[in-house]
Amino acid sequence: MCGIVGYIGYREAYPIVIKGLKRLEYRGYDSAGIMLYNGTELEISKTKGKVSDLEEKSKALSTSKATIGMGHTRWATHGVPNDVNSHPHVSNSGNLVIIHNGIIENYEPLKKELIKRGYTFTSDTDTEVLVNLIEDVKKKDNLKIGKAVQVALNQVVGAYAICVFDREKPDEIVVARLGSPLAIGLGENEFFIASDASPFIEYTSNAIYLEDEEMAIVRLHKPLKIRKIKDDSLVDPYVQELQMNLEQIEKGGYDHFMLKEIYEQPNVIKDTYRGRLLANQGIIQMAGVEDNLERFLNAQRILIIACGTSWHAGLVAEYIIEEFARIPVEVEYASEFRYRNPIINKEDVVIAISQSGETADTLAAIKLAKEKGAFVFGVCNVVGSSISRETHAGAYTHAGPEIGVASTKAFTTQITVLTMIALRLAKAKGTLSNSDFHRYLQELEVIPEKVAEALESNEKAKEIANKFKDASNCLYLGRGYNFPVALEGALKLKEISYIHAEGYPAAEMKHGPIALIDEQMPVVVIAPKQGHYDKVVSNIQEIKSRSGKIIAVVTKGDIQVKQLADHIIEIPETSDALSPLITTIPLQLLSYHIAVLRGCNVDQPRNLAKSVTVE
Repeated sequence: MCGIVGYIGYREAYPIVIKGLKRLEYRGYDSAGIMLYNGTELEISKTKGKVSDLEEKSKALSTSKATIGMGHTRWATHGVPNDVNSHPHVSNSGNLVIIHNGIIENYEPLKKELIKRGYTFTSDTDTEVLVNLIEDVKKKDNLKIGKAVQVALNQVVGAYAICVFDREKPDEIVVARLGSPLAIGLGENEFFIASDASPFIEYTSNAIYLEDEEMAIVRLHKPLKIRKIKDDSLVDPYVQELQMNLEQIEKGGYDHFMLKEIYEQPNVIKDTYRGRLLANQGIIQMAGVEDNLERFLNAQRILIIACGTSWHAGLVAEYIIEEFARIPVEVEYASEFRYRNPIINKEDVVIAISQSGETADTLAAIKLAKEKGAFVFGVCNVVGSSISRETHAGAYTHAGPEIGVASTKAFTTQITVLTMIALRLAKAKGTLSNSDFHRYLQELEVIPEKVAEALESNEKAKEIANKFKDASNCLYLGRGYNFPVALEGALKLKEISYIHAEGYPAAEMKHGPIALIDEQMPVVVIAPKQGHYDKVVSNIQEIKSRSGKIIAVVTKGDIQVKQLADHIIEIPETSDALSPLITTIPLQLLSYHIAVLRGCNVDQPRNLAKSVTVE
């Protein structure tokens, strides 16, 4: 959440910063701002609303020749979304400017002390406190800006990624990070700063990702120096070659990023197992698993920790790992796990799942698990992300950049990785017969083609969406492997259309939710031929007898459910264990079309952020 963009070099900064902010809109925000320094004065514009609103408000700055600038998209924490609380924030002297992602938890006592020292505040933010704290340290101890930032940060508690500019040092920007991502793009006689690499991908393919508790002074005509905030020790930076390209972060002719990413799933699933799955040879090879195979095989249990959509992927994995590898699995919300004094043993394997690799709750849970001596394996999408660095080993999903806030391809690629892990462990333990192992490999290999076939239901999903776009509530029901898919389907509808939706195991409906069923209630039932089909048919009959409107996801050629349901969406047949990779597709399309028909902002739903880097 929140987005940072900075530039210092020889180009005009304004278009680079504005374009960069647009690239970061996917992160979720409610206000935006920009600062330029033209050599004599600061030029600042900020506003509640979107980057397009900022562009309109800052038209006068668009002709600026300034070659240094910073921009920010804010997701409100301290203080409501308004112009005053928007970033950048300026110190009392008018010399220091800051943009900040994260939360300063001890801002109140710091603010009280600064007020005693004569400082005044115009906003409700913790960020304005931080910039004045830096100014106070700078004046009081007669320090240069870099050192003042370091000293000030050692006094704060919380999380941050910051960029600080000082008019007295007009050829540099000071950056620092703790708990919120920050990348520095390295160009020829220019530097780019951003929350991720997307704002500068067309200018350079080289980037440094700051680690927690690191800071850098980004200066023109001088080498980049990175230091530890706590002890001032120098850090040898690792320059990473970026893998993404411009085409991946553009819409490519689709109306929304979400729709593009739904349609990318056949390719990205294939990318996820490419080089890892050799079905004809009966081989699954994943370096992170192979190098730690004994830890997995000797695990007393596997703990899966995640949030949101990643948690749902973890639930699918619980079914698959227990079925295939016969290892006990528990799935935990990372946000609860970190606070409930969990029992963690040295023989446990912890799998942490996160699309961004920056989820604050999941990172905190990882650190807790490591402190207890558990082996931690990461599953994430973003190369070089915090989770990929914090875990002992892991596997990337290779989904490519996911810009839409509501995850789609992240879900299916995470399930793909977790399924391969389950199959590899089952092979090593001998808990699957050779014939079943080979059959699952072959089925997984053709899943991309079946996902592509499932995408042919788009027009049907659009037709059904038109009938239910005005619904107030919706139930999603599934059993076995498809119970987590029901939860994920309900989450998608909630996230982007703002219709209240709940997912349940189909058998649980009569233990309470059936009271909600009437002729106004759409019920989405996941009813593939494989699995608990007869039981699901019985659940559908219970809904039908109470006048509920049934939308059923069924295997092609289904007759029984077709006679009961008001609407059906057909999908190709696959095994029960792999069916979530197929059944989730029409639910994604249905949510998308309902949201579009309701006039919702599909890619940037209200109040949500793509990468949740604060609690």
